[in-house]
Amino acid sequence: MRANAETRVAVAAALSAYGAELASEDAAQVGGAFTDIPEADALVKSSPEAFLLAVLFTQGVPAERAWAGPYLLSQRLGHLDLRALALERGAVDEAVCRRPALHRFKHTMAHWTSDAAARLLDRYGGDASAIWAGAPTAIELTERLSAFRGIGRKKAAMAVEILTRHFGVEVRGLECGSVAYDVQVRRVFLRSGLVDRDTPGDIDRAAAEACPAAPGSLDLATWLVGRQWCHPAHALCGECRLGAVCPRFIERSVEGVGARRVSADGTAPGR
Repeated sequence: MRANAETRVAVAAALSAYGAELASEDAAQVGGAFTDIPEADALVKSSPEAFLLAVLFTQGVPAERAWAGPYLLSQRLGHLDLRALALERGAVDEAVCRRPALHRFKHTMAHWTSDAAARLLDRYGGDASAIWAGAPTAIELTERLSAFRGIGRKKAAMAVEILTRHFGVEVRGLECGSVAYDVQVRRVFLRSGLVDRDTPGDIDRAAAEACPAAPGSLDLATWLVGRQWCHPAHALCGECRLGAVCPRFIERSVEGVGARRVSADGTAPGR
């Protein structure tokens, strides 16, 4: 069942407070960084194209590995030249698939990387920052990102939130944004009683109710709660940031839900 209104308000306040704390610390994704490789982290933060490719890689693998993907690919290829990425598809595929493979979905990720490079050249003059230039609305930016093969709704929502929180990109209409439909987010929303059904619509509505001004601002806080404390089998409720207010519906799990093959729009499980 869904928690009562008082409990939902308390959970929402705790998530909002944690999100504000992370924002004040200029948090990236994990431990203040995107990845545990300093050079890879610097590349994601300095290159809009690397950032976009990293968003592609955030699927079905640990976050640190995903965000390191563009840097590791550049090391194997010797570049991240968009024209070469778009045209030399065999070389990209070989670089991604070479052992140890850069991604769980190695051939698919290689194809998406080449497709993204081609779209950047064709639509954005080879400049990924043009995707979020001009203060787009959250809906517009989500649509632009989702137009890239391999970036579905979940990845787009995550990217919009990171661009606004960490990179200071001006995005209008944040009240229309949302959290990513991620396995960690879904588990926390279910166990804390913010939702009682695991659907994108229910998650969206609950996020909007919890933080009407900017639902997406709850994304990182919720994801970290799921990753650090609200584990699938052994929840660390006593240590969790929500421990004092969460009703602890810990029997609820989403691990088996959505455990499917990677799809064409990038909606398979995993950050």
